[in-house]
Amino acid sequence: MQSSTNRYSPVDLEFKWQKRWEQLGLHRTPEPSQNRSENFYALSMFPYPSGNLHMGHVRNYVITDVIARVQRLKGKRVLHPMGWDAFGLPAENAAIERGVDPAQWTEQNIGQMREQLKRLGLSIDWDREFSTCEPTYYRWTQWLFLQFFDAKLAYQKEANVNWDPIDKTVLANEQVNNEGRSWRSGAIVEKRKLKQWFFKITDYAENLLSDLTSLEGWPERVRTMQANWIGKSVGAEIDFDLIDSNLNTDSLRSKIKVFTTRPDTLYGVSYLVLAPEHPLVDQLTSIEQKKQVSEFQSMVAATSEQDRLADDRPKSGVALGGMVQHPITKEALPVWIADYVLPDYGTGAVMGVPAHDERDFSFALKYNLSIKTVVVPANPIAADDQPVTNINSEPSSAYTELGLLINSAEFNGMAGEEAKKAIIDKAEQAGFGKAKVTFRLRDWLISRQRYWGCPIPIIHCDECGAVPVPIDQLPVKLCKPGDNIEKVECPKCARLASRETDTMDTFMCSSWYFLRYTDATNKNLPFTKENASAWMPVDQYVGGVEHAILHLLYSRFFTKVLSNRGLVNCDEPFKQLLTQGMVQATTYRNPNSQKYISPANIGDPLDPTDPDTGEKLEILYEKMSKSKYNGIDPSVVINKYGADTARMFILFKAPAEKDLEWDDADVEGQFRFLQRIWRLCQNALEKGISLSNTTKNEIRNTSNADKELRRAIHGAIQAISEDLSGEELQFNTAVSELMKLNNALSTNFDQADPSIIQEGLAILLKLLAPFAPHLADELWLQLGGERSVHQQCWPIADSSALERDTITIVLQIKGKVRGNLEVAADIDSSKLEELALASEEAKKWLDGKNPSRVIVVPGKLVNLVP
Repeated sequence: MQSSTNRYSPVDLEFKWQKRWEQLGLHRTPEPSQNRSENFYALSMFPYPSGNLHMGHVRNYVITDVIARVQRLKGKRVLHPMGWDAFGLPAENAAIERGVDPAQWTEQNIGQMREQLKRLGLSIDWDREFSTCEPTYYRWTQWLFLQFFDAKLAYQKEANVNWDPIDKTVLANEQVNNEGRSWRSGAIVEKRKLKQWFFKITDYAENLLSDLTSLEGWPERVRTMQANWIGKSVGAEIDFDLIDSNLNTDSLRSKIKVFTTRPDTLYGVSYLVLAPEHPLVDQLTSIEQKKQVSEFQSMVAATSEQDRLADDRPKSGVALGGMVQHPITKEALPVWIADYVLPDYGTGAVMGVPAHDERDFSFALKYNLSIKTVVVPANPIAADDQPVTNINSEPSSAYTELGLLINSAEFNGMAGEEAKKAIIDKAEQAGFGKAKVTFRLRDWLISRQRYWGCPIPIIHCDECGAVPVPIDQLPVKLCKPGDNIEKVECPKCARLASRETDTMDTFMCSSWYFLRYTDATNKNLPFTKENASAWMPVDQYVGGVEHAILHLLYSRFFTKVLSNRGLVNCDEPFKQLLTQGMVQATTYRNPNSQKYISPANIGDPLDPTDPDTGEKLEILYEKMSKSKYNGIDPSVVINKYGADTARMFILFKAPAEKDLEWDDADVEGQFRFLQRIWRLCQNALEKGISLSNTTKNEIRNTSNADKELRRAIHGAIQAISEDLSGEELQFNTAVSELMKLNNALSTNFDQADPSIIQEGLAILLKLLAPFAPHLADELWLQLGGERSVHQQCWPIADSSALERDTITIVLQIKGKVRGNLEVAADIDSSKLEELALASEEAKKWLDGKNPSRVIVVPGKLVNLVP
């Protein structure tokens, strides 16, 4: 095949096509069909406008773009929008540092990132673009808040909350990591008691958990993460009466409610433990213990929840001096506070059952508390493998499994679940307890004490309490720091009142944005049910797994609430979810100081040393980051190789859900591949091959070589179609199939019938179009194709072209592969056996003897057993 002198110059070519697509309105969303199956909603998690696009963004948006383009070629009406998650602390802090308004900073960053995104050739409908900090958007966030308020799902209460001392705002539990640090600032979170706004997400805990089973298109690990966060526990709530002759029962609580998943161990309770923050602590603390209790409370307040719950951390506590009565035995039990009990889990009080809980066992040993064995194995065996005979002696460790009850009055001999049920039944009959289900999930704290967020549309009136701002007065505009909050008129009684000064958690804005895209220009409603029904749920959602709990859980909650209020007709927002892996790059780190070193300061990248200390450096692959000096600016890659090369590399290098290791050589490899496609099409032009009459030329594949080429062409259609459909999208193997097809066409270019080359080129460019859209459209035009390649139909494999006259059969002898047989595709088993026995391989390995058995697997193999 001869090469053309016409060179592939991607940058100019890509600018040309991006402008042409915009002029044609090629990516505008069509009117949806009334048949939901004919519509397709492709969505990437929208970005925070930091001002700079990074390779993680590129991977996310290119994946979604390929999906959107494939669905358009398949005849679907596609919604593929983009917007900006623009409120939040980073913008506010950045603006403060620069002495500018956050709105100005955000708008500048959006403009910069929009242009960067457009350079990728994404098929986004920019007519539906919005930013969450625009009044035309946050007006509807406030409207939705009022929907929750009206449904009694929004409320204000005083609570112990997570306080970020750097960002000076409250955080939801989900925004504190497993080290007790703020998800944004990294500061150790403090506990403060403040009056805050909450959403009753716990009312939906059971639905959020049970409906995970319906999300078959979601990764299993995301569903598991959400299930663990919701944390359903089934057990009983038991009341323990306080013992206090001076207790004033008219004004103080007389019971402690304890939740337990092991009611079968009730007879083994030897003490109760409260969270140091429990409201009954003061009431139960004796005069003698007040100083010690107060000091312990202060110590715990400075400890993160994660440290308090850590398995390897010794558990500490203090006796209050107060006592409670066991509900069955009437025994007096001491009450303690301990660091391992949290106020927001269960009731903030737990039964101390040392013989059957490892944490309680350690605590009891430390403070010399009673240990009562009430459960033993059904067939108890000691450590020396001898039957246990003295089951009433104090145990040397906690037995935490289900078993037979002992020392439990009428319940002795009962086992496991039967014992649990029997003791719960007794508690309910006697009135000291009941069956109970609890969840680890806490209500969603949405208040934030910062300016750059959506204002909460509530007016506080001394007479009427919390009053919603009337809908026709929305949006409540941002109130800048330092502004005097003027008194406003109460909508109910017309007295002077004050507006709420807290703003909403930014996850409020992102918990419904996908609905706004369905009706982005509506000035009267956030969206109509008709438009939402036409597009929702999102068919394919793409984003990082780091949002598994925060954004994805909140979005599910929002959708369920709106469904219950009749605003949407789906109760799950995302049908299929793809969580793409991180983009990593080579990183150099000093193993002693843990300091990262810039590649620019390293002499030999194969044997790197610290330029300051001379110490040998570690070579790692880590997530791209400025702080690690391993980031790659997408614009540098695009300026050198073009957007199509960047797209091809990001899709080919690794499966979408796996981490991707950046390699300049692999980027260069994809550029060379696109150049090979370019040269193939230039040679087709020189040979006079045109796509303008593809359907008019009859395929005349009479030779075996022509048949093989057509099989390769239609095999590529079949393989790539399978890679790009279903729940597990395989972009990397689809690119591999494109390479195979290009190789097949190039290798056979001079010998094959021109009609087959013509057919192959048309199919190659259609299959290439979602991956390298600029190049595909350019070559389609050059070869005389009608309209844009993106306005064509996705090719369908010709089943007759995939049929084979002959097939290759594996020949096994003595259990090992000894050769192959090329036979007719329709050969029967007896003939196949005959050919196998007559083969040279059979003669050689059987030494002229007949096999004892012949195993024939039609279409696959023949196994000759001596």
